[in-house]
Amino acid sequence: MQTLRTPDERFTDLSEFPYTPRYCEVSDDDGGTLRMAWAQDGPDGADPVLMLHGEPSWSFLYRKMIPVLAAAGHRVICPDLVGFGRSDKPTRSEDHTYARQVEWVRGLIGLRLAAEHPERFRRLVVANTGLPTGDIPMPEIWW
Repeated sequence: MQTLRTPDERFTDLSEFPYTPRYCEVSDDDGGTLRMAWAQDGPDGADPVLMLHGEPSWSFLYRKMIPVLAAAGHRVICPDLVGFGRSDKPTRSEDHTYARQVEWVRGLIGLRLAAEHPERFRRLVVANTGLPTGDIPMPEIWW
């Protein structure tokens, strides 16, 4: 899979976003790997709060919420989905599929775990998004 990577210097001196990026490698489902980025704040052993952005944003979206949740004692984890922010960006539009996004985030942290294992989650806030199951076709505007 061919990818692009935004140079790190493009993210320096971002107002209200002092978070050092963390990275991991996930399978690109094509024999290679992709670098996924995330920002994290708060105590390492605290209850995690996972914040997933939508399109066309990245973890910067949560810059005002991260410090509030971290100050409340939570470990806040904000990944950049593949194709956004500091994460690698596949160059071909056909490489951007819902199934691949699910697997890439599952490789990082566990997207859909809340839907598949609700007993493992105390709370869930879903805002300005949905949790597609594949049972209902996506509207034309989504494509």
